[in-house]
Amino acid sequence: MKIARLGEQGREIPVVIAADSTGTEQSYDASSVTSTIDGPFLANKGLAALREALDKGALPVLENAAALRIGSPIARPNSVICIGMNYAAHAAESGALPPTIPVVFLKPNNTVAGPFDASPIPPLSAKYDWEVELGIVVGSEVSYLSTLEEAAAAVAGYVVANDLSEREYQLPGAAGQWTKGKSLPKSTPLGPWLVPAADIDANNLQLRSWVNGEPRQDSNTADLIFDVPTIIHHLSQYMVLEPGDVILTGTPEGVALSGRFPYIQDGDVVEVEIAGLGRQRQEFFRAGTPTSTSQEA
Repeated sequence: MKIARLGEQGREIPVVIAADSTGTEQSYDASSVTSTIDGPFLANKGLAALREALDKGALPVLENAAALRIGSPIARPNSVICIGMNYAAHAAESGALPPTIPVVFLKPNNTVAGPFDASPIPPLSAKYDWEVELGIVVGSEVSYLSTLEEAAAAVAGYVVANDLSEREYQLPGAAGQWTKGKSLPKSTPLGPWLVPAADIDANNLQLRSWVNGEPRQDSNTADLIFDVPTIIHHLSQYMVLEPGDVILTGTPEGVALSGRFPYIQDGDVVEVEIAGLGRQRQEFFRAGTPTSTSQEA
């Protein structure tokens, strides 16, 4: 079972994607169960309700599904929480040692975009970068968890994410400016689907990315330094995680920051994929001229 939200931005409808009795994959309109896929829906056992409705044959086929825009499978989360340098090889290409505790930063929730939406390069950007990442969708409110088992139980499901990052904004300077480099419009495409946690093994998923059809990243979530339960347990010691929150788990080696590849240019096409979770595709364009050319504070 895969969960999607299809339609114009701000008017998406919930959809369940699953095989019918003949083995043909169909898109089913889930509007009779919920108006959207968000935190309250997940907290109220919404995924179980969708599965039950699907099994009972209570969801009609959405005939025009293939013609509809694919939005983020989660309506705007309360928080987008990110783990940095969570693959040893990526830490090395970034010029850092592998961390001994999770590196944590936040992205604004208004950076979330659909997986095929056109993606703006900031007007002053010279170093816009791609990052394929496994995204965790939180299914229940958690704080100060005691065990890794409790942490694992808090996962509703998983999504593909592209953590687009402006390195010139993010890294130079004595203090660094991670927030500036990670907060840009439409810089967190999610989807195309949410796959429930019970339906996928997050410990063994291939992650890949391409720029203009050329391979860039190729790794596996088995190489994560901090796995999913460890990440959730750690975060719960410092913040309340709420249903619908999205946690990005870090990217493997093969980004432009490595110096091996050029940064994203106007007209480039970036694709990211995680096995079982689908594939995204963004076409990039240079956003309009800014009102100021200053990048200071």
